[in-house]
Amino acid sequence: MEEKVNGLIAALKEAYPDPQCALHYQKDYELMISVRLSAQCTDARVNEVTPALFAEYPTLEAMAGAEIGRVEELVHSCGFYKHKARDIVLACQMLLSDYGGKVPGTMEELLRLPGVGRKTANLLLGDLYQTPGSVVCDTHCIRISNRLGLAVGKEPEKVEKQLRAVLPPEESSAFCHRIVLHGRAVCTARSPKCGQCTLSPWCSMANGN
Repeated sequence: MEEKVNGLIAALKEAYPDPQCALHYQKDYELMISVRLSAQCTDARVNEVTPALFAEYPTLEAMAGAEIGRVEELVHSCGFYKHKARDIVLACQMLLSDYGGKVPGTMEELLRLPGVGRKTANLLLGDLYQTPGSVVCDTHCIRISNRLGLAVGKEPEKVEKQLRAVLPPEESSAFCHRIVLHGRAVCTARSPKCGQCTLSPWCSMANGN
């Protein structure tokens, strides 16, 4: 498995040398907000919505004091807007009241924030703090990890645990970003481009298994 994982990492690094989070942000709490909005929504849509949101509430204090109804209006097109707007305002209030105005740097602290689950927490830890072992299990990661034989099953926490066991901790966050890029461009859910796939030597789907 170690040889396989090293091969996958090398192939992904060559294909996607600079894996960046697709969400646009300038401040730590803006990434937290953007990730919350991205649930059941595309990153592209989130990036269309957040400029107006961040312009109207340009500071953490402003966001924490926002009227939830107004935030609902601004994020309406992201779907599930009532839940998302409430979580955003309450999470920003908690950052001020409990964490000194900073997105915290531990899984335990992050999971206390409204609307923050393990996927969001892992992304924040990896992107904001470069925490080794951060594994972001989104739909692309789960699908491709199963196809590559790195994990079995569709439950995010179980897949996260399996990936954490096989990925080098210092590579895990970038690996997940690269997998997302690969899932969008090549290893799509319904019509994967196996003939163009740099990971095909290790893939059960590409090899007909």
